[in-house]
Amino acid sequence: MISKHLLKEAKTIENTLINIRHHLHANPEIGFDLPKTKTLVQEELQNMGYAPINCGKSGVIALAGGTKPGKVFLLRADMDALPIKEEAVIDYASTNNNMHACGHDMHTTMLLGAAKLLKEHEDEIEGTVKLMFQPAEELLEGSKDMIEHGVLQNPSVDAALMMHVMTAVPIPTGTIVACDGGVSAPAADYFTIQIHGKGCHGSTPNKGIDPITVAAHIVIGLQEISARELFLFEPAVLTIGTIQAGIASNVIPDTAILKGTLRAYDDQTREYIKKRLNEITLGIAESFRAKAFVTFPSGCPTLINNPNLSQCTLSYVQELLGSSMAFPASQLNTTSDNGKEAHSSGSEDFAYISQEIPSIMLAIAAGEPRRGFEYPLHHPKVTFDDSVLSIGSAVYAYTALRWLQEHK
Repeated sequence: MISKHLLKEAKTIENTLINIRHHLHANPEIGFDLPKTKTLVQEELQNMGYAPINCGKSGVIALAGGTKPGKVFLLRADMDALPIKEEAVIDYASTNNNMHACGHDMHTTMLLGAAKLLKEHEDEIEGTVKLMFQPAEELLEGSKDMIEHGVLQNPSVDAALMMHVMTAVPIPTGTIVACDGGVSAPAADYFTIQIHGKGCHGSTPNKGIDPITVAAHIVIGLQEISARELFLFEPAVLTIGTIQAGIASNVIPDTAILKGTLRAYDDQTREYIKKRLNEITLGIAESFRAKAFVTFPSGCPTLINNPNLSQCTLSYVQELLGSSMAFPASQLNTTSDNGKEAHSSGSEDFAYISQEIPSIMLAIAAGEPRRGFEYPLHHPKVTFDDSVLSIGSAVYAYTALRWLQEHK
């Protein structure tokens, strides 16, 4: 039986984990541009005895075990931050106008903690644990980039696990919520609409083609997709987040640019919305004598949790933490503002992994409102409870060890 003392062992390195996390938090980097973050991860892994491998634009891989025959279990953590100016009142706050407001510094630190534990228990690994440190999750591009550069090969991966922190939730800190089998995060696509009209003076609109008017009609027209074209049980959200046009109040500009996102829980609905978005945009633009172009610069599919992996992962975590500290997402009392049951609407590019191999997503509670953690993810004042770093490290390591033991 794999040692259940991992939790106590992780607690002994808690101060080290906190220091790593605070350093990452104070020096956040975004997208694929992660030189400081990547260097720290590589140096920490090397100090543990690993030989880290570059993967793709900014990813890092390390292998634990491999001396005994067996399968390969992948543990993934994302490393990138967000372009948000931090407002949290903490002594390790970022000052570079980026912020780890989604907790990726927590994820990276926990996986480094797991790497330490796995190295110390390497003779117990019945196969191989592959550690995946990923860039550009917030762009929904990093996972795909690492897949294209072989993260699931050499050795070939059989199953995968990711963990994400939660905060400002009334759940005891350190509690694990395991996603049930099926879709736990919607597909997502970023899109850009460029509208080309004809600029002119505001006093003579008849001499131009107003792209702002076209943009306004497109914004209204796109809302009809959800309102009038989707079945009642096909949830989807289409959001226009930015409108950029003009610099003077008395000039009609040449162009207008809309940027937004769409999310859907199945690929058929996703593709239908993308098709109609393009058709509605081009049709409205043409009716107003303008031209429009739609591009989808990035996105990801739905995140699918494997039912069997979900069940056994939950049992492993309950072994480690106790039955009261882990439960399936179906027992989570998540409601919307009107009291109805709500699904997670946040997308996650681990979805690309889940489309290739059996995968599971865990959530770990990292801050209760009654303890002062009152701001949600992506908020400029969000904070996280450092005490979960050792717990998450142990969960990562123990789950991989147990799954490999039971799936020889």
